[in-house]
Amino acid sequence: MTHPSSSEPVSTVLRDAKRIVVKVGSSLVTNEGRGLDEQAIGQWCRQLAALVKGQGGQPREVVMVSSGAIAEGMKRLGWATRPTQLHELQAAAAVGQMGLAQMYETKLREQGLGSAQVLLTHADLADRERYLNARSTLLTLLQLGVVPVINENDTVVNDEIKFGDNDTLGALVANLVDADALVILTDQKGLYSADPRKDPAAVFVSVAKAGDPALEAMAGGAGSSIGRGGMITKILAAKRAAGSGASTVIAWGREPDALLRLAAGEPIGTLLVAQTQKKQARKQWMADHLQLRGAVTVDDGAVAKVQTEGKSLLPIGMTAVEGDFSRGDVIAVRNSQGTEIARGLANYASAEARLLCRKASAEIASLLGYAAEPEMIHRDNLVLTNA
Repeated sequence: MTHPSSSEPVSTVLRDAKRIVVKVGSSLVTNEGRGLDEQAIGQWCRQLAALVKGQGGQPREVVMVSSGAIAEGMKRLGWATRPTQLHELQAAAAVGQMGLAQMYETKLREQGLGSAQVLLTHADLADRERYLNARSTLLTLLQLGVVPVINENDTVVNDEIKFGDNDTLGALVANLVDADALVILTDQKGLYSADPRKDPAAVFVSVAKAGDPALEAMAGGAGSSIGRGGMITKILAAKRAAGSGASTVIAWGREPDALLRLAAGEPIGTLLVAQTQKKQARKQWMADHLQLRGAVTVDDGAVAKVQTEGKSLLPIGMTAVEGDFSRGDVIAVRNSQGTEIARGLANYASAEARLLCRKASAEIASLLGYAAEPEMIHRDNLVLTNA
């Protein structure tokens, strides 16, 4: 494990991040289960607003992933201990989610920002079409300057589709929106070589590589009776987020102005640095596909646009469609000789793509009854394979 002496990685990773996912845990949101901490949520929302408005630097896009629905529901229902029955957990979540969403909406509105409640399950992100729908919705909200407040949809989940903890959800959301950084606010200052509550010789880890196996070995179990996560879930979340090129910071949620200071480049908490560049990770994932669900053949003009100019693939350049694929599948792009020149994520299913061949983007809505995107494959989702 590396512990760079310089804080340069910290300053560049967070200072340059344009899209940030912030995750806060149950114990912070509910003040160790005593009910929603209005002051703490207000402080986080004030910082989120400052980031969105670009105070002290560039405007940022921020997504908040917040636990706390079940803990707030327990308080409202008068339950002292977390229930174990699934239907009781779901009932607590349904009650608590009302207060959680209302609190964020109120505090963000006070800062002049709109908010949106988004509830997700693992099934939403495992299903490619629902994944893309969620992605499109979140990116649209960010473009509108709205702060999405995301929680696991505890009211409908069961053991098969539970994230299990919102650290994992935070990482999946970071991947979903192509975030530059994931900030996990917790009740610890960051990562230590051992549990500092039990081992006085524990050493603080300021910087390490995300995915380093040594991190998992040193992370303890869950430390809170309110939430479900522990430091190990945060280590694994950082590893997952690093897969799409997002670095992770684990920091104390009650550190004054932690988000603003991190965005200014101040080394707070533990930084787990992703070893892969964001775009590289996404495109490497597409390039590594061994089996493709289909392909589109394009004319020479489209080949030039895609290969030479780095443009998106538009329907008007497509001449034929092969295979049976769904929206979001990785498909091949072939020239008129049948050679694969690129591959990427299809914005339309094969049956729709066949209707769009040789058609202008402006005609998509009239042909299909809706228009998801003007491109068949966006340039951000294209990787050249035979340049």
